[in-house]
Amino acid sequence: MRILIIGGGIAGCATALALHKAGFDPVVYEAHPDTAEDLGAFLTLASNGMRALAQIDAAPLVAAAGFPLTRLRVLDASGATVADAPLGEHEHPLTQYRCLRRADLAVALQRETERRGIAIKHAARLHAYGETTAGVTATFTDGSGATGDLLIGADGLDSTVRPLLGTTAIEPRYAGQRVFYGYTTQAAPEDSGHITMIRASGAAFGYACSPEGETFWFARVPGPPAPADEIAATTPGQWRDRLVPLLRPDATPAADIVQATSDQLMVTNACDLPVGIAWRTERALIIGDAAHAASPATGQGASMALEDAVVLAKALRDAPTASAGLIAYERARRPRVEHNILASAQLTAGRRPSPQAASAPNDDLLRQLDWATPLPA
Repeated sequence: MRILIIGGGIAGCATALALHKAGFDPVVYEAHPDTAEDLGAFLTLASNGMRALAQIDAAPLVAAAGFPLTRLRVLDASGATVADAPLGEHEHPLTQYRCLRRADLAVALQRETERRGIAIKHAARLHAYGETTAGVTATFTDGSGATGDLLIGADGLDSTVRPLLGTTAIEPRYAGQRVFYGYTTQAAPEDSGHITMIRASGAAFGYACSPEGETFWFARVPGPPAPADEIAATTPGQWRDRLVPLLRPDATPAADIVQATSDQLMVTNACDLPVGIAWRTERALIIGDAAHAASPATGQGASMALEDAVVLAKALRDAPTASAGLIAYERARRPRVEHNILASAQLTAGRRPSPQAASAPNDDLLRQLDWATPLPA
């Protein structure tokens, strides 16, 4: 089965690796001429994301691209520690949380995709999509085209594939927070291996220190979205000068960390998608942020995309037809990822998730991720 994957980022390359392992013939089409990843943002891969990578034999290379986080510490606005506990599956190096730049994760997966002989075609921006009972056709803006048996849209929040599948009215929603990301080597160094979350009065703040002494930090600030022209025109120093006064009233390290940051600072708007949108046709499917983007409060976006890759490959591997595989995939994934959207939205709004959202969905995740185990019927 020849499968066209639109999007060569984290979701697209992980899906290519999983489908290749399952015996399919994936080809990746990336709109940008290079990695297309945001060089400023970083992320944490949770233990579930690392488990998913292990199923496609990519956990060691991703682990090498970041640094482990094995404990979570929570401070209140006074600087007092209100929680300090182990983080995730911390006992094994390949299931520990990892902190790394988003671009580094994307590059690691792209290189592994190419190393395994899977084609990645850059500067291939999707223009149109056609589907018949015999297969699919993708047409790109440069006039080229491709045919296959299935098309997978792994092209992110602003997906080109999503409206082509009949969900034209579905647009990303602003989730109520601007998100700042920054790096500094000038802040007071701390031991590596833990992430500190601060319940500050002006913003939600978190930071972690790499073994090399670099502090990775983020701040989620409630308020109206930043217009695109404001983001483009505002310098890192100007953003820093706006953020520090929000953090300074609290007796925490947050303001000093931001003050010590020079030009390695960026701002984005937190967005998500509503639950219940259409994901598939008979021969096409959207996955990752294209299908179920959540605000960053739960820190699960990349990990959910990696889960998607494994479950999709298993579903297509085990189903009698491609259409049946897409149905099995959606049945397995929708409860879990929509739970994450709702829980993250509640955290973004400053509320604890409801009991229903806070409880783990009964979707037998470990069985879903285990490569040798068929998906539950």
